[in-house]
Amino acid sequence: MGEEIGHVRFSEADFREFHERLRQETALLRRWLQEGALSRHAGVTGLELEAWLVDGAGRPAPCNDTLIARLPDVPVVPELARYNLEFNVRPRPLAGTGLADMAAELDRHVAAARHAGRELGVAPLAIGTLPSLRPEDLNAAAMSPSNRYHALNEQILAARRGRPLKVDIVGLEHLAVAHCDVMLEAAATSYQLHLQMDPAQALDLYNTAQILAGPLVAAAANAPYLFGRDLWAESRIPLFEQAVEAGGYGDAAFGPLRRVDFGSGYLRHGVEELFEENLAHFPVLLPVLQEASPERLAHLRLHNGTIWRWNRPLVGFDEDGTPHLRIEHRVLPAGPSGIDQSANAALFYGLLAALAPSRTWTELPFPQARDNFYQAARLGLDARLHWPGLGRVRATRLLDRLLPRAAEGLARLGVDAALAGRLLAVIAGRVAAGVNGAVWQRRFVRKYGRDFTALVRAYGERQAGGEPVHRWPL
Repeated sequence: MGEEIGHVRFSEADFREFHERLRQETALLRRWLQEGALSRHAGVTGLELEAWLVDGAGRPAPCNDTLIARLPDVPVVPELARYNLEFNVRPRPLAGTGLADMAAELDRHVAAARHAGRELGVAPLAIGTLPSLRPEDLNAAAMSPSNRYHALNEQILAARRGRPLKVDIVGLEHLAVAHCDVMLEAAATSYQLHLQMDPAQALDLYNTAQILAGPLVAAAANAPYLFGRDLWAESRIPLFEQAVEAGGYGDAAFGPLRRVDFGSGYLRHGVEELFEENLAHFPVLLPVLQEASPERLAHLRLHNGTIWRWNRPLVGFDEDGTPHLRIEHRVLPAGPSGIDQSANAALFYGLLAALAPSRTWTELPFPQARDNFYQAARLGLDARLHWPGLGRVRATRLLDRLLPRAAEGLARLGVDAALAGRLLAVIAGRVAAGVNGAVWQRRFVRKYGRDFTALVRAYGERQAGGEPVHRWPL
């Protein structure tokens, strides 16, 4: 959800003062990085799962506040729309059974929400875009009552000088819609992975995460349908990029720097480049002045939370108060099943650990890494992707070649060997069958027609069953 704020109205003085504090904190972070003052703890992971609430008919159910009130012991918060939730888990080391422990904790949270939702006639559902969603569901009344969301909506529209937000996606079919608020963003939900980094390794880890975005999206695509149209295998990618398109200075909403973007190039010197880009290129949206000392980097962190790179650097703090760096990998959709999500996490962490030390990213030009990302979002497992030593190959072939490297990386991280094998076997089965979430949804529609509420109900039943998607029956 991001950090809640206390009010939604701001003065010009608020913007000026916030920008000055942001400048000071950016300089402070740069100095800390130069002096080696950040935590060197690494290998600590966490995740966020954004989910839908659906009713018995398979339609969005706008009652997250009522459900959350029944879950006092579950770390769950409202998302932008009243039919969205975000589940969180405690950070933990990846070594040993960390991946399984993280998945088990998330499963408990989702099960608690499913149990509490029965009395309300609703259930949580993890899926990238909800096939049964209609444009009229995205209205202001469906926005969660959060100051942060209302303020973001107001400021993004102000940055656009009142121009409506437009989504125009050409996939297997064409969708063109305009909306007068940011509620289009609510149609995209994700499974976001965090990893704490040693600052000395951050440049290679971040750039490696960039080249992994394409293969990961190809393997995990789970969002083919939006408003009844068959679009990209992972339509969530273009949807989110266009749904909050406010851009940077000089009306750059329609230029090279956007608030939701793959990026402008690889890091050349360090992660500080991204925070300096935040300061130089993106106007402040939420100028909430904080009482905290500059060492808490409160303004830098709040501003960074309004720039949604697909791989986003984060600053946090260890338990002893030492600042640390994390990477937030935002490219994965929610779902299809819990085991699918854990397998996607294992693939990402394993490949990151295996490929960052060898600096594989230096062998793949940035335009090719970016092209991989969007081709994978369009075509999923059918995409043809560039890769060092292979040229341009089908995504399934590339994933076959990468799976042993992922196993190598998980071993390097100290992940339990049996656990790593089970999770990567899910990816191998998915690739061999040629079935990810997007493929299963499209096959369902080909067999039963465009009854999207029936699709949602069938998908929900299979998700609750716990089997990986490549084993789901039609």
